[in-house]
Amino acid sequence: MRDVVILNCPSNLGLREPYPGHEPGVRKLPAWLRKHGLHDKLKPVMDITVEAPAYSGVRDEESGLLNVPALRMYTQKLAGEMEMHLQGNKVIWMLGGDCSILTGAALALRREGRFGLFYLDGHTDFMDIRLSSTGGAGGMAASLVAGRGYEGLTKLDGFKNYIDEPLIWCVGNREYDDEYESEVRNSEATYYPLHAMRARGMVSLAMDFLDQMNNENVDGFWIHFDVDVLNDNIMPCVDSRTPDGLSYEELTDILGTLFIHPRFTGITLTILDPELDTDEKYTRELVKVLGKFKF
Repeated sequence: MRDVVILNCPSNLGLREPYPGHEPGVRKLPAWLRKHGLHDKLKPVMDITVEAPAYSGVRDEESGLLNVPALRMYTQKLAGEMEMHLQGNKVIWMLGGDCSILTGAALALRREGRFGLFYLDGHTDFMDIRLSSTGGAGGMAASLVAGRGYEGLTKLDGFKNYIDEPLIWCVGNREYDDEYESEVRNSEATYYPLHAMRARGMVSLAMDFLDQMNNENVDGFWIHFDVDVLNDNIMPCVDSRTPDGLSYEELTDILGTLFIHPRFTGITLTILDPELDTDEKYTRELVKVLGKFKF
C-alpha cells in the first residue's frame, strides 16, 4: 500500500469571471469534495491546504493572461509544498481549483527529475494566447508546462520547460476545430482526441502510455484529470460544456490501469464548480467512483 497525501488547492486564478463581478466557483472545490467524503475515502496520511492569492481578473498587458503575478506566486508556493512529499512511497492528490494548478505540480516534478504527463481533459489545453478569448491560464495549462507561452510562468527556476513535450499525452479532447487542434498536432506531444481514444480502447491506450514511460525510464508520471472530460450528461458542472465525453466505466478503465503502476506519482483533479451542482448529485457520483480506487 502507498500513502496518500492530499494538497487542497482552492484556486480560480486560471479562469475568467463567469459574469462581471463574480469569481469562478471552482475555488470552493476542495471543501466541496471534503463535504462529500472524498478525503475520508482516500484516507490521507497528510491533508494540507495551500491557500491561493486573491483573484483580480486583471489581464497582464505583456502576456495577455489573467492574474499573472498571483499565478506566478501560487505556482512557486504549490511547488514548494509538493516537493516536500515527493520522496517515499506516496501518491499525491492535488485537488483544485482550475487547471492552472498544474504548473505548480509540474515545477515540483521538474525540480525532482524527469516525469511524464497524462493530460486527461475534454480540451487539449495546448493553446497559444492568440487563440484565447479569455486570457485564462487554465485553458493553456498543457502548453504552459511544456514550456510554451509566457516565460514568467513557464521558465521559473531557469528551466526551459517543466515536462518534456514528447512525454506529454493529451487525451480526451472533443472540441474538434482544426485551428484549435493544430497546435498539439504540430507538437511533439502524443494526441488522442475522444474518438481516437475509443478506437484504440481505454485500457490499451493507457498501456501504450505506460510502455512509453517504462521505455523512457522516467522518474514517474503525473495524471491531470479535468472533470470536463466526462460526458456532459454526468458532469455538466464545468465552465466550458461540450456534448459527449467519457463514461464512468471508460474513466475507471483508464485510471484503474494507471493508478496501479509503480511510477504513478500523483494527480490533479480540477474544474468541477460547486456552484453549478445545486442538488449535489453529480459530485456524489464522482466521489463514489473515485473512492473505489485503492493505493
